[in-house]
Amino acid sequence: MGDVVKYLSDAGTRAALWSMLLDHVWLSLLPLVISVVLAVVLGLVCHRYRRLNGFVVGLSNVVYTIPSLALFAIIPAVIGTQVLNPVNVVLALTIYTTALLVRPVVEALNAVPAHVTAAATAMGFRPWRRFLTVELPLSVPVLAAGVRVGSVSNISLVSVGALIGTGGLGTLFTDGFRQRYLAPIAIGIVLTLALALVVDLLLVGLRNLVTPWARAGRA
Repeated sequence: MGDVVKYLSDAGTRAALWSMLLDHVWLSLLPLVISVVLAVVLGLVCHRYRRLNGFVVGLSNVVYTIPSLALFAIIPAVIGTQVLNPVNVVLALTIYTTALLVRPVVEALNAVPAHVTAAATAMGFRPWRRFLTVELPLSVPVLAAGVRVGSVSNISLVSVGALIGTGGLGTLFTDGFRQRYLAPIAIGIVLTLALALVVDLLLVGLRNLVTPWARAGRA
């Protein structure tokens, strides 16, 4: 504990920690936002065209099994970026999170009661309006569960990016192991867990805000 207090006593160290935390936030949350949009689009395609369902979901399962460090190293060679470019991490995590979310989106859309969509169609709702105002809102509870898992996964995987020098809180782990100094490792673990908890609570709050009917049902 004394080493941690000593480590945090330096103003320059605290400023560096704040910078690492901000880097970790945007490197983990930007791919999450992009992935939600992509997963919803892919999930809608699979929902509308059931023959594609097995192929898309199966492909997403295969993609998710690719080791993260290997993907971080492969992407620069594929898209021509520098190894230390944070775009590599954002793209890799977008691929992972999209692969993770496709199945929950498909299952959520398939779980919308048929009589509800039939009623919306009978009321004159066109496909896109029906999807945005009926099917998607009813899918939010299931989709939110997948997004919460994706957020935790991203926050964890960003740390792996430190092995190729992309920053974030993972830098504390690599520095600590290199120096054989436990203080930055302990601080990195605590900040990563705290960030994951805060993001998860925010996602729960957002889910409750956009699904007031579900909250009323639980009450």
